[in-house]
Amino acid sequence: MKITFLTGAQLAKRLHYSERHIREYLKDRHFVEGVHYVRLPGARRILYVWENIANDMLGNKEAMDTIPMANGEVCHG
Repeated sequence: MKITFLTGAQLAKRLHYSERHIREYLKDRHFVEGVHYVRLPGARRILYVWENIANDMLGNKEAMDTIPMANGEVCHG
């Protein structure tokens, strides 16, 4: 499985949103850390996982049936 990591600027170009909108609105309300983005250890940089974001945008039913939990796992509700 190939995973594509994108910076905020690269994701902004693909989604046609501003980088600021992604950082302040989408990251805090719609993206889940560990699923849609990762923080590199010891750094402030955030990298976004393109495949997971694209699957959610396309309405992947399996992903919508899960509830993210604080420990990083998911609950199949």
